[in-house]
Amino acid sequence: MAESRVKEEALQIIGLCQVLPRLVVFDLDYTLWPFYCECRSKREMPSLYPHAEGIVYALKEKRIDMAIASRSPTPDIAKTFLDKLGIKSMFVAQEIFSSWSHKTEHFQRIHRRTGVPFNSMLFFDDEDRNIESVSKMGVTSILVGNGLNIGALRQGLTKFSQNSASSGNTKQN
Repeated sequence: MAESRVKEEALQIIGLCQVLPRLVVFDLDYTLWPFYCECRSKREMPSLYPHAEGIVYALKEKRIDMAIASRSPTPDIAKTFLDKLGIKSMFVAQEIFSSWSHKTEHFQRIHRRTGVPFNSMLFFDDEDRNIESVSKMGVTSILVGNGLNIGALRQGLTKFSQNSASSGNTKQN
């Protein structure tokens, strides 16, 4: 699916939602792109998963803020790759650092920086342990199998709507 078709489909899915997250947070390695940063060189040209770019551009068009929560021993490479892909400026917060804890520390920093409550966030990651720990904070969290794609976006927005309805959080974005 070409990027523009993915973006159009993502826009349709977003448009069908009654309640939208105020902030969508992405992991990087094996979520937005199909590799670990520490196994790559800054000189390389990275690529995103096939659907990731269209989804990111659709969220931006709908004025839904985005952030990065990535545990990496090479944050310099991750930031260089975001820059090379031309998407670095699209994220209101970029918490990319090595951490022995779960992603909870990343989310505490994102919350402090943005002021967005955890129950108004939607998170995509490829690791079960991160999904588990961040979910306990009240963040709607989606496990991606083969990177961010249209199916994961649909699942995430549906689950976010359900979680919002059950918590009485029906404020629209």
